[in-house]
Amino acid sequence: MSDWHSRPLEQVMKELDSRPSGLTERESAQRLERLGPNQLEPPRKPSVLARVLGQLKDPMILVLLGAAALSLAASGGEDWLDGAIILIIVLVNGVISITQEDHAQQALEELRRMSSPQAHVLREGRAKKISAAALVPGDVILLEAGDMVPADARVMECSRLQADESAMTGESVPVEKGAHDRLPEEAALGDRTNMVLSGTMITAGRGTALVVATGMDTQMGRIANLLLEDKEGDTPLQRKMGEISKSLSFLCLSVCAVMFGVGLIQGKNMLDMFLTAVSLAVAAIPEGLPAIVTIVLALGVQRMAARGAIVKKLPAVETLGCASVICSDKTGTLTQNRMTVQELWTPAGGHRRDALLAGCLCSDARLEWKAGAPTAVGDPTEGALVVAAAREGVDQEKEEQNWPRTADLPFDSGRKLMSTIHAREDGSWTVFVKGAPDILLERCVAGPRGPLSAQDRRAVLEANEAMAQKALRVIAVARRELHILPPGLEPRAVESGLTFLGLFGLMDPPRPEVKAAVARCHLAGVRPVMITGDHRATAAAVARELDIIRPGEWTVTGGELDFMPQEVLEEDIEKFAVFARVTPEHKMRIVKAWQKRGHVVAMTGDGVNDAPALKTADIGCAMGVAGTDVAKGAAHMILTDDNFSTIVSAIEEGRGIYSNIRKAIHYLLSCNIGEIFTIFAATLLDFGQMPLVPVQLLWLNLVTDSLPALALGVEPVEEGVMEEKPRDAAAGLFDQKFSFRLAWQGLMVGGLTLAAYFLGFTRLAAPGMEGAVANTMAFATLTLCQLFHAFNVRSEDRSLFAQGALSNPAMNRAFLVGMALQLSVLLVPPLQGVFAVTAMDSAQWLAVFGLAAAPIPICEITKALGRKGERGEREERSAVREKAKR
Repeated sequence: MSDWHSRPLEQVMKELDSRPSGLTERESAQRLERLGPNQLEPPRKPSVLARVLGQLKDPMILVLLGAAALSLAASGGEDWLDGAIILIIVLVNGVISITQEDHAQQALEELRRMSSPQAHVLREGRAKKISAAALVPGDVILLEAGDMVPADARVMECSRLQADESAMTGESVPVEKGAHDRLPEEAALGDRTNMVLSGTMITAGRGTALVVATGMDTQMGRIANLLLEDKEGDTPLQRKMGEISKSLSFLCLSVCAVMFGVGLIQGKNMLDMFLTAVSLAVAAIPEGLPAIVTIVLALGVQRMAARGAIVKKLPAVETLGCASVICSDKTGTLTQNRMTVQELWTPAGGHRRDALLAGCLCSDARLEWKAGAPTAVGDPTEGALVVAAAREGVDQEKEEQNWPRTADLPFDSGRKLMSTIHAREDGSWTVFVKGAPDILLERCVAGPRGPLSAQDRRAVLEANEAMAQKALRVIAVARRELHILPPGLEPRAVESGLTFLGLFGLMDPPRPEVKAAVARCHLAGVRPVMITGDHRATAAAVARELDIIRPGEWTVTGGELDFMPQEVLEEDIEKFAVFARVTPEHKMRIVKAWQKRGHVVAMTGDGVNDAPALKTADIGCAMGVAGTDVAKGAAHMILTDDNFSTIVSAIEEGRGIYSNIRKAIHYLLSCNIGEIFTIFAATLLDFGQMPLVPVQLLWLNLVTDSLPALALGVEPVEEGVMEEKPRDAAAGLFDQKFSFRLAWQGLMVGGLTLAAYFLGFTRLAAPGMEGAVANTMAFATLTLCQLFHAFNVRSEDRSLFAQGALSNPAMNRAFLVGMALQLSVLLVPPLQGVFAVTAMDSAQWLAVFGLAAAPIPICEITKALGRKGERGEREERSAVREKAKR
């Protein structure tokens, strides 16, 4: 049950068959045997074999294994190196994937470790310390400051009991607890002040409470269930790689079938045609693609770590690039998670120092100085007053020497006031009082200039209302001079006849860098959304200040969401900018609603209550400093500096990484299309011999499919990437424009290779050497052509010379290494025999280099024409808009 807060305490005790003196040892043992220990269920972990076999579900892995088999078949088993390299790639990918799995299980382990190992319990009227795992519903537990709450429990009695529930509810300040008889059934989790929650911390006071839920039945257990139930989906990159894998698989099978059939029709030897078809299939498979993508992602991880973001799962790097919504927790993420005095109002004739003195002396928080800056230890609200005073020269420690405290009246929820009494040198006393403005004002009879008039009271109330409208938490302070202490220090006697000093307006302020980060989000087409357990007014005020909520956008509370069907939420989700007073279940519903609308959702958070949503989101970002271990375990990425702007930088990096992966795929596939076209055309035209032999194809793939593709993966992020809208995650990688570019550039590479073959066969070879020279020229041209073509792929539309032809050092090194390797094969006699090539003369070399370098001017002309066309389209659209305005 989850409505223990809404029933009379007597009824709760009766239903749990308990009593104020606690259970007997026999009763607790029976319940423990029936209900099980008070701990979260450990997750089931799949066996190592099951996890390894699970890797084989990836289509690209199957393609790679097929490529290994085809490589061995194509060489008759004699050249095993390429097949071995492919198998190593499969193994490395599998190890990386397995080590990055099971984030939900890690999060559950952290949840289990958060459970208190010990608990103070009443058994048969006697207090004793037992293992928290031995608690059962019906137990009566004893709580005091510093205790971790071991189970969900109903408060029976307490004194100044406060609990820090920020990890569970997002509430930024400790919550005062009370033995209220009953609360509304629909009360939000953060408003259930007669309950204490498992895993939260008691920060002040003491009390006794009746255990109502243990283990997986607690609110912490509900979060654990959410982590288990929700399965992580594939990232956009994983889905696209799956599409590529399926396409390549189909292509390979089709090529093999067509080539084999053509050979049989032409009457060629069946075995020879099979080996030719297999060689072509090997050329069609970019077997290094998964490794290239993995390495590019790993390099991106390193760059992001340098910017304050640690990625736990490699595909999450790319996922950030298409994020279109950031659902952010408020407390500690958008705000500093530190109460701060924002405003201080004093009545006419009043002095700020008097109000600050009252605020710092009527406090149990202690001032500390760190690195020359004031901080406080204790209640966050009191600490804010102490720090505010110190910043204006009112040092608590020094003032306490002048105003030594002799007694105090602690705050309680009935009076809503706290008072401290300080001795003076002349034998009198001064009382400082702070508390709720409306209550305190009733006890005041004077102000700085004399008796309080109706006008003075109206001014106080108006100032209080103005602060409240800004969602500030308002604290009033007052003082009274006493010549004689009232007997018994009764609150009514002490806290009357007060002189009003001022109002403090406090809030957990936004982090200073967040507003600029939110502006970058809007510019990049990314929608920032606030999801918090805090109150609506507080959340809305912070959202307005940060420009998260804009005209026409709404706020909604968890209570309102409870009456809103998921279908309605999905339909209206884009109308809401702030979700307040929400539970972990609400957060998951909100994330799923955005996802249902086709958005890629990033979720930031730091609390236990954020963990399910962090896991459900496409990219979960936990705070590294203030974040709980549970949140970090459930997230895909950890922000080491707790800086919201870091996720915006990560999105920029993610967009750049996706662009680089796309460039690598572009390069690999366009080159492989060139290889396919070369062999396929030669087979159909029946040249009598193949332009390339199997060993040359294998060498070609090793030389051109690795270093240049990796060099493309480290291209810097292109200018203006954060001024574009997020790409559609559902859109395929092979859109019309990209597919056309692949096709014509592949045909260009293949056509230049065939041109080299024809020149060698018909024009540039000595009699009797036509076949050898043609084969050598085709092999040299195809390899060098791909090395030159890598420079073209550095940008889809920008000129290579505008970028700087040599501005990517990695590409320069890849080109030189590839060139050296290929020249060694063409020039070193022992290697010439291994790779079936012959020496070339100067005319042949000139033709090879001319044809190999031709892709650069061809692509430059094409890019220039494309830019001219785009400018024309922009000018035409602009003219249409201007005409429409007129």
